[in-house]
Amino acid sequence: MIKPPSSGFSLPLLLTLPWLLGACGQEAPPPLPPRPVLVQGVADDGGQGQQRYSATIRSRTEAPLAFQVGGKLQKRLVDVGSPVRAGQVLARLDPADQALNLAAVEAELSLAQAEAERYRTLKARNFVSQTALDGKETALKAARAQAELARNQRGYTDLLADQDGVIARVEAEVGQVVAPGQTVLRLARPDQPEAAFDLPESRMGKLRVGDRVQVRLWADGERDYPGQIREIGAVADAATRTYPVRVRIESADPALKLGMSATVSVDMPGAGLRLPGGAIFQQGDQPAVWVVGQDDKVSLRPVQVLAWEEGYARIGGGLQGGERVVVAGAHKLAPGEQIQPQERRP
Repeated sequence: MIKPPSSGFSLPLLLTLPWLLGACGQEAPPPLPPRPVLVQGVADDGGQGQQRYSATIRSRTEAPLAFQVGGKLQKRLVDVGSPVRAGQVLARLDPADQALNLAAVEAELSLAQAEAERYRTLKARNFVSQTALDGKETALKAARAQAELARNQRGYTDLLADQDGVIARVEAEVGQVVAPGQTVLRLARPDQPEAAFDLPESRMGKLRVGDRVQVRLWADGERDYPGQIREIGAVADAATRTYPVRVRIESADPALKLGMSATVSVDMPGAGLRLPGGAIFQQGDQPAVWVVGQDDKVSLRPVQVLAWEEGYARIGGGLQGGERVVVAGAHKLAPGEQIQPQERRP
């Protein structure tokens, strides 16, 4: 078999040669336009950061109410949020057991009275000693005391409000058997509203009793109520590991309803630069941000994050007030990339 002479070119190369020659006559694709990116200037609030905590409006005075005797809860005449007056009946126990107890005690009192009267007659005739008569007189006094106690306990089947207020919590339902002293209702005074929130243990040393705060209701986002931290719990909650904090609200008005949600804002010095959380780009273990230069090119710069707030980060170093940084789409950029900045106000 005779082989064809070698030309120095392989067959696949000869087949693709016309396509390559045609491609040489085409122009290169145009460069992509700069990427539009959301940019914001670094806000400097003069070294004053702010921490915010979700709070609940509660009463400073919240008294637990309980029956002095045990029994089965027959009626509950109020619900959560019900306004009550001093002396009003709030709940009632089944009085049957107390009525039977009173009947038994009164029977013993009648017997003790008859015995004492009989021994007085016998002593007048010198048939018994003075010591025997004294024993019957003592038994009569004890029976009278038991009867008086039973009469009082019969009245204890009604749970009364000891002051004006609002029912803050219900802790027993109809049909439940309660013990003496077991909390059935909690009565709060609406004229002493406070804001209560939980403080994480990581921020325990940053707040002190007497610090000034601002309280804003979720239902009314326009008005701030000045307040002062009145109490910080000394023991953390076993489940949440947080410390309870109470804030005394100044200039309280009827708009502050018990149980409403609020935000407590506390000024925290030492963290003046504030950025949206989306501006932080994690470069390994080091947080960084994309800084926009005068030529609209980006460069990556490491920063120090001091604290995280609601959607924001407090920057302790690496930036200066007035510089522009990328606040959205930071993970899509590359060093030196030209962008088309879209300015957003801080």
